[in-house]
Order: sequence, then C-alpha cells, then structure tokens
Amino acid sequence: MTEHPTSHEGRQPLAARPQERARPRQEAAAAGLPSDVPAQPGGPAGPAAPGTDAPPVGVAPAAPLGGGSPGGAVAVAVSPQPPGPSRGENTAARREGERLRFVGAATRRIARGIDLDEIVLGLCRATVPTFSDEILVYLRDPLPVGDERPVAPFVLRLRRTDRLRLSELEGEELVLVPDPDPTPAAELCEVRSGGALAEVLRGVRPVFGDSAAAKTALTELLGPDHPLPGGLRAVLAPLRGRRRVIGAAVFLRRPERAGFEPNDLLVAAQLATHTALGIDKAVLYGREAYIADELQRTMLPDSLPQPTGVKLASRYLPAAETARVGGDWYDAIPLPGSRVALVVGDVMGHSMTSAAIMGQLRTTAQTLAGLDLPPQEVLHHLDEQAQRLGENRMATCMYAVYDPVSHRITVANAGHPPPILLHLGGRAEVLRVPPGAPIGVGGVDFEAVELDAPAGATLLLYTDGLVESRLRDVWTGIEQLRERLAATAQLTGPDHSPPLEALCDDVLDMLGPGDRDDDIALLAARFDGIAPSDVAYWFLEPEDAAPGRARRLARRALARWDLEELTDSVELLISEVVTNAVRYAERPVTLRLLRTDVLRCEVGDDSPQLPRQRRARDTDEGGRGLFLVNRLARRWGATRLSGGKVVWFELATPS
Repeated sequence: MTEHPTSHEGRQPLAARPQERARPRQEAAAAGLPSDVPAQPGGPAGPAAPGTDAPPVGVAPAAPLGGGSPGGAVAVAVSPQPPGPSRGENTAARREGERLRFVGAATRRIARGIDLDEIVLGLCRATVPTFSDEILVYLRDPLPVGDERPVAPFVLRLRRTDRLRLSELEGEELVLVPDPDPTPAAELCEVRSGGALAEVLRGVRPVFGDSAAAKTALTELLGPDHPLPGGLRAVLAPLRGRRRVIGAAVFLRRPERAGFEPNDLLVAAQLATHTALGIDKAVLYGREAYIADELQRTMLPDSLPQPTGVKLASRYLPAAETARVGGDWYDAIPLPGSRVALVVGDVMGHSMTSAAIMGQLRTTAQTLAGLDLPPQEVLHHLDEQAQRLGENRMATCMYAVYDPVSHRITVANAGHPPPILLHLGGRAEVLRVPPGAPIGVGGVDFEAVELDAPAGATLLLYTDGLVESRLRDVWTGIEQLRERLAATAQLTGPDHSPPLEALCDDVLDMLGPGDRDDDIALLAARFDGIAPSDVAYWFLEPEDAAPGRARRLARRALARWDLEELTDSVELLISEVVTNAVRYAERPVTLRLLRTDVLRCEVGDDSPQLPRQRRARDTDEGGRGLFLVNRLARRWGATRLSGGKVVWFELATPS
C-alpha cells in the first residue's frame, strides 16, 4: 500500500505530466539503458541506496491530497506502471482530447440558442476559427415544422456565412468579423432529385470536398458561377433533423492550414446533428409561440368601442416575452340605453390552457351582457360556466355598467382587486365594493353596488399583476397605484383630466425590476356623461295615435336643439319604428332622444321579438319600414332586454 500522487485542483497527476515522464528516460539513456525502460527511483542502475524509503519499482512517490496539505494523503494500491507511451501516441491522445473538448464546448454553445438565428450563429461562432476558417450554412426554405409535409420543390437558402480575416489594426490577432466579401455562393439552390447534392444529403454523413460526389454536390450547392477558390479544403455536412434533412453546412480551410482528417468528419457529424436538432426545436418553438400569440390576440379585443359619454383606453402585458399568453382579459361592451359594460378578468395561470378558458369566459360575458342582465347575475352565470368547464377552473372578475345619462355606475366583484376612481380634482379613491368569491368556487352569491360616476372622473380596472409581486403584497401595491394616479392628476391641474393613453403608460411605468410576476390587463374609462339638457324622454300609450304624437314631440326637441335640418328624416324614421312597437306592445312605449356628437333615437317596448329587415315584394303593403331606417340612418340596431327590446338608430348632426 503506497500513496498515489494526486494533483492540485483537478489538474493532471504529477506522474502523468510529460516532463516527469521524460526525466526517467533521460536518466536511463545516461546509464546505457534502452529508452523504453524507466530508470529506477533509487538511481540509474539498481535498487535504492541504503537508508532511503523509496517505493518499489514502478510506484511513484506519494503526494499530499489536495495540494500538499499535511495529513491529507490517502493510501492507494497501484500496480506497476507499464512502459510509457511513445511521443507519437502522446500527441495523438492529446489531439483526441482536444477534439472531444472542442465538440463539448461547441455543442453547448449551439444548445444555448433558443431561436433559429441564435442556433445558426452559435454553430458559426463555435467552429470559426477553431475548426474551420469559413462556414456556410444552408437551410431549407421554407423550413418544415414537425411532421408536416415539406413544400416542393426542395430549395436551400444561404442562411449565414462567417469567415476569419486579419484585423486591420497592426499587432492584433485574428478576429471573426462579418466579412463583406466571403466565399462567393449562390443565395438559393434547388436540389434536383437524383442529383449529386441530393445523394449526399440523402446519405446524411459528412463527406470531404475533394471526393468526386462532393465536388459535384458543392458545385450544385454553391452554384456553377461560384466555384471554390483553389487550395481550399472543404467538408460538406448534411443537417438532418428528427424526420428529414433540413439543410447543409460547408466547412472550409485555407491552404496554409492543415487539411481535414478522417476524425474531423466525426466532429462535423456531431456539430451538424446538434445544430439540426436545435433548429427543429427552434422551429417548433416558433410555431407554438405564433399559435400562442394568435390565440391571445384573438381572445382580446382588437379595438375598443367608443360608446356615447365615455372614452376608453387599455393595455395588456404578458408575464414574459417568451410566454406571451395568459389568462387576463378586458372588454367593453355597448349596452342598450347608451350604457356600456366594463369587464376585467383574470384566469389562474398564464398558459395556453388559461388563455383558452379566458376566451370561453369572455365569450360568455359578452353573451350575458347582450341580455342586459344585472352585473351580479352576469357573475353568477359566469360562475356556473366555469364549473361546467371542469374542476379548478377559477378566475376573478370585475363587471361594471356605466350609465352616461344618470351618471351612475353599478359594480359587482368576484374576488378581484377593487377599482380606483380618479376624480377631476386629482383625488384618487379606492372604491368600496364587496370582494365576493372567485368565479368557479360555486354556491356563492354576488352583490352589486351603485356608485356616483361624476363627469370628468376616470375609472381604472386592472388585474393583480399590476399591484402584486414577490416584492410587495396586493394592498401595498393598490396604495402605490392610488398615489401614482393622484400624482399624475396633479400634473395636469385641478380642472383638466390627464389624457387616458398617457395615464395608462404612466401607470405601467410604476413597475420596477422584479414586479412582473403575472400578466397585466388594464382598462381605463373616462366618464364624460350626457347632460340632462341633451336628453328628451317620453312614454307613449300603445295606440294608433302614438306615431303622430312621437313625431310632434321629436319636432319640438329638434327645434330646441337647433337641429331642424334633421326634422324630416327623424319624423319618418320615428314613425316607422314607433308604429312597429305599438303593433306588438301591451304596455307603454318609451321614446328617448340623445344629443351628443350624433343624434340617437331609442324606442323600447315590452315585446321580446326583435325586428328583422326583409325584402318586400312589389305587391306587399308593408315591410319597408326597416328598409328606410337602414338607408337613412347612420347606424341602427335592436337589443333584447330582460323585459322587452330597444330599437335604436343614429343620425349624423350638422357640423
């Protein structure tokens, strides 16, 4: 049992260092021994001198473990060392080790890439100048995704080329820079079926460029007008993904450099395999990211409506740039009577599943809003829908309905952070609304509250990603948001409200590093309202004289508003709509005129049947009322209410 020499910090063992192995051979030569016989530790020709503790032949002296610390040696039994390898064997082993280390470092650099360009760049930077002086990377155009059928014909496009050239500064080493004059090569190459390039690609294995098949294949790849300069050595390596060849890489060396060896083909094969698999993953990831982006885009509104008496602005930020999909949403839904429903919700998680659930809940909310249900009833039906979607389908939601005529807002909450109302004078108020339980819990009641919504005030609805993170709790974030809104309003003065778009941007600027743990949805509503002097409202008994009375009332209102130019059109359209309402109504018919940037007329009755425009025949006496409304009105529509319907139309007011 002897102590085995161990080097410091994982370096090569002392007995294995070249200089240590050379010393015994030199001593053997001085003693007249063959060079392959190691000299004995005790001297050139025999056992150790008396009185020494030298180990037996072939056993090296002990070295302390861990860099020579006292008492740190470990006794290890070793067998006698065989004769040392020759210098040629040492050189080959060293080169093989360097080759393995290069392949490991290169594949790690390639694997670090996420998208297509990063992977191709990683291959180029890992191989130039270590493995080659120049590289050309061709990829299939377009790249097939997964197991989809590739597009014919088989076309390769030059994706990237890098080469090594001398720095222009004297004394600088060789540097890799984008060379404006790389080896000439064609931008596109159509791979002919049965051609030399197709045969090389089908074989998958890298080939030397001086072989007969490779010469023809390189000519086809680079183009007949771009031959390789004389003396360049090349390796053509097909790039094969999981299912098919997706490209090719060409490695080039200058004449003054050593040529490629057979082992270099193995290196090229390793680099090509890792690159192709990385490209496959990048293409699949890009397709998934595209699908996620499209899903998120279609789930959120493309643009917000601009209903009467309110201005809207919104923002959406994903949890991360690499995962641009989540369960947060916002919506603004016009309702009968010039009202608008404001909705913000948050499904747990930020995955494609969360986005799909969010889309279903948003569609359900739009359908329920079209029925003109109270906010608490909308949340109740959303809760039932979430339970039908499956277990653990939970979400929070805030649903508010704003009436610009009464200047009131009705709010119902399902476990969502409370909204903040920014008043015209700059005071920011966290509205006290019942918290409620999240959607999906089941068996709970939701409560709605009605609050004042003064003209000039701004309501801010948001998701918890704006106010909650790992660095702060939700109530601390809400207070910071309230203070931020108040500070922003003070900059515009007490008589002016801050612009909505700038206000949304300023709110998002409060997010610092580490504050983005979740998606963020933001909806801001500026309440302008409709002044009482711009509203005219009447009840009409369902009798034959109702259309005539409606025309007289509308004529007086238009004269009061100096809109006599619209009298003829308004009388004709009101007469048609009121006549249709009186025909089916059993209770009084409502007539309301609203003057804003347009003139809006609303006729309500207790019949749930919605009118439908149809083409009247020449012999029909009726059926042309809605045709006239459609031709003369700027817009028109009909909405079913819980107790009937409302038919409305709009006319542009004179400038």
